[in-house]
Parts: sequence; C-alpha cells; structure tokens
Amino acid sequence: MLRFACVALSLGIMLALTTKSFAEEKTLKGTITCAKCDLKVEKACATVIVVKEDGKDVIYYFDKDSGKKNHKEICQSPKEGTVTGTVSKDGDKHVIKVTKVEFK
Repeated sequence: MLRFACVALSLGIMLALTTKSFAEEKTLKGTITCAKCDLKVEKACATVIVVKEDGKDVIYYFDKDSGKKNHKEICQSPKEGTVTGTVSKDGDKHVIKVTKVEFK
C-alpha cells in the first residue's frame, strides 16, 4: 500500500511539473486584430495578437471569453497593444488565456 502511495505521489508531481511547462504567464506586445477580417487565416472572427518572435510573426489566439470581450474594439481596425496571460498550445495554435489587455 505504501508503495502504491509513493508511485501515485510521484506521478502527481510529474504531472504538475509537466503541466506548468506547457502553460506559462507571459506579456505579449504586438498588434491585436481579427484573424478573419484582417489576417484572412480563419473562416470566423477570432481575436488574436500578432507578435514578432525571432524575426517571424507569431499569432496568439485569445481564449474564448476574452476574445468575445475584446473583439468589437479590433475587428475592423487593428490596434497596437499589450496582452498578459497564460500561454499554451492547442494543436498548432498558440493560445493565451488573457488576464489583462492594454490598447495603445
């Protein structure tokens, strides 16, 4: 029984460490815009921030709730800004669970 508890605890710790490595708090600076109307990369509107990383444009999709909350502001007119939140991956897409948005 003690051996089982040790194995379970070890697995729990490994899972916690692994999960943290996939999601990290970040502040992104770039252009907040619509993935459909401005970037033409989606079939439906989606709020994103485009940032430069290693000389390339990288698109971070806002999580569903913050995407809806901030979309009206940027759909037809992209704005420079800063987004803070937890970054993760959903397949090939970078996603940010937004905690703060600041438009310039």
